[in-house]
Amino acid sequence: MKISRKNDLSLRLLEVFGAMMTHQTTVQAAEDLGISQPAVSLAIRQLEEQLGFQLFERRNRRLVPTQEARILFTEIEPIFLNLRSLETRVRDLREGRSGVLRVLATPPLGHSVMPLALKRFLKTRQGVSVQFDIRRMENVIEAVEAGTVDFAFLLGMQSHPGIDVTVMKVTPMVALLAKDHPLATKPFVTAGDCAEHGHMGLGLDRGSRLGVLLRQAFEAANAPYRPAVEVRYCHSAAVLANAGLGIAIVDSYTPAMIAKMDLVVKPFTPSIQMNACLLTRKDTALPRLASDFVKEVSQVMDEHESQPAGVPLG
Repeated sequence: MKISRKNDLSLRLLEVFGAMMTHQTTVQAAEDLGISQPAVSLAIRQLEEQLGFQLFERRNRRLVPTQEARILFTEIEPIFLNLRSLETRVRDLREGRSGVLRVLATPPLGHSVMPLALKRFLKTRQGVSVQFDIRRMENVIEAVEAGTVDFAFLLGMQSHPGIDVTVMKVTPMVALLAKDHPLATKPFVTAGDCAEHGHMGLGLDRGSRLGVLLRQAFEAANAPYRPAVEVRYCHSAAVLANAGLGIAIVDSYTPAMIAKMDLVVKPFTPSIQMNACLLTRKDTALPRLASDFVKEVSQVMDEHESQPAGVPLG
């Protein structure tokens, strides 16, 4: 025998019934539901027809629940409690106050922009949790393409065939020098200055976009590219500059990571423009929660961009 799975009970009619059980009058039930008093009475009659028994009877000019109504209300009350909880959950999701975000970034943005953006974003979103990690560029791209993260941030990319790339900011790379460096008082630092006084290179990772752009800048300036030390990350170059090993040419976000070091920031020429990018899965729109976080990241990037070069970090 085939069992019918059709449910003839209307959730809306049950909602009206629940309001009647709570308020005991059609007037208050109508006010609670935002409908008319006749609409409440009609809904109760329709529900009684579907159920096959009477829900309310009039005693001394008052509507009193029948025993069947009390039993039914005991059964359906947990359903409405769950629905109210669901409504709150949906509202929080719609307004970006609830959910889980999975975010990746490469080191320059992960160590500079992300901490402040996360702090501000989570301050007013107690129902939100974030899974955040910092990885190398190729690992970040693979994770976005596979869908194991919601989105990611990195430097130095214009486009990619497997993912969507949105350029958020374009900023120049800068030079970091110890405060007692001979060039510390110059208004800017050139590739020729670096070749003469010594500098760090970004050459350990041959696939590094920053390293490629740095080499090209030296070639354009007809300056020999002979770094005293080659490193993988801009942060490492900054640490070495702070130790007096020469000039570090880094992205504009790295200075925020090493603000307590005894360094000054100078414009570098020839200018090397660096893209700060948002990576998302191909043809996938960001939900409200993710969009709000991206806006927070953009705001922090704006603040970094407004900080002038040529001033001490410490």
